[in-house]
Amino acid sequence: MRGFLIRAAVVALGLWLASQIVPGVEIRSTGSLIAAALLLGVVNAFVRPILVILTLPITLLTLGLFLLVINGLMVELVSHFLSGFVVDGFWPAVRCAIVVSVTSWLMSGFIGAQGRIEVVTVRRYGR
Repeated sequence: MRGFLIRAAVVALGLWLASQIVPGVEIRSTGSLIAAALLLGVVNAFVRPILVILTLPITLLTLGLFLLVINGLMVELVSHFLSGFVVDGFWPAVRCAIVVSVTSWLMSGFIGAQGRIEVVTVRRYGR
């Protein structure tokens, strides 16, 4: 549960960042941001795998680029359920998904497999 909450916080950071830099993405309140991050996590856990399996041939044909479309659709789906999270169309949703994905990828270097924040220290012994 703790790992899910840490990952949801990372997604919330990505959504907030996307609302700042992607035209057409608006988050109206902090509560909407938190709800959007949690709902996006749930949608990605349950709906996205089904879509990935159903669209596997086109994903292979496009060398994985169709996954960007699927991620954009997940963001758009979340925006349909939450009135405080507004995405004005498909392309802003895809751009938002890219920002969230890059943010999550960058933060994954600090979060371990169990969802804990990890600090790596390098010690040099003797020279």
